[in-house]
Amino acid sequence: MKIEKLITKARRGDKKAFLRLIESEQTKLYRTAFIYTKNKDDALDIVQETVYKALNSISSLKETKYYSTWLTKILINTSLDYLKKKKKLVLVDYDLGESVPDKELEIDYSIDLYHAIDQLNDRHKTIVILRYYQDLTIKQIAELLETPEGTIKSNLHRAIKMLKATLEGDCINE
Repeated sequence: MKIEKLITKARRGDKKAFLRLIESEQTKLYRTAFIYTKNKDDALDIVQETVYKALNSISSLKETKYYSTWLTKILINTSLDYLKKKKKLVLVDYDLGESVPDKELEIDYSIDLYHAIDQLNDRHKTIVILRYYQDLTIKQIAELLETPEGTIKSNLHRAIKMLKATLEGDCINE
C-alpha cells in the first residue's frame, strides 16, 4: 500500500495503518536515537516516546510527502529533551557488588568519531546526524529545522571543522 494511503488511514484513526508507517521508519528512528544516547535502552525509550507523540499528533501532519521529515523532527526534539532531562539527574553510585549490566550492544565509547560527535553542541550534532546518518540533503535539513540553507551549510562546515580538530587532537595525544 502506498504511504499516502497509509497516512490518510492513520489520520482517520486506523492504528494498523499507523503501525505499518512506523515499521517502515523504525530502523532509522532507532539508529538516530542511538547516536544521541549511545545506549540501547535509552534509544528504545526515545523511539517509544516518539511513536506515542506521532500517534497523538498524526492528524496535524499537513502534507503526506513530509511524513518522514515530520517523524524525524519529533524524534530529534524527543532526543534533545531526553538528554536535557538526563543532564539534570544526579546519579548516586550504590555499588554493592552488583554485576555490571550487559552492554554488548552498546556503542564502544572509545570509538573516536562517536566521541567527537558527542562533543558537539546540540545544533551541530543534529545537523551532522541528519546529513551523514540520515542522508538528508542540505535543503531537507533546512526545511526540517526551519532554518535557511546557508545557515545549515555554515553550521555543517563548522561542525566538520570541530570534528576534524577533535579527531586530530585525539591522534596527537595518543
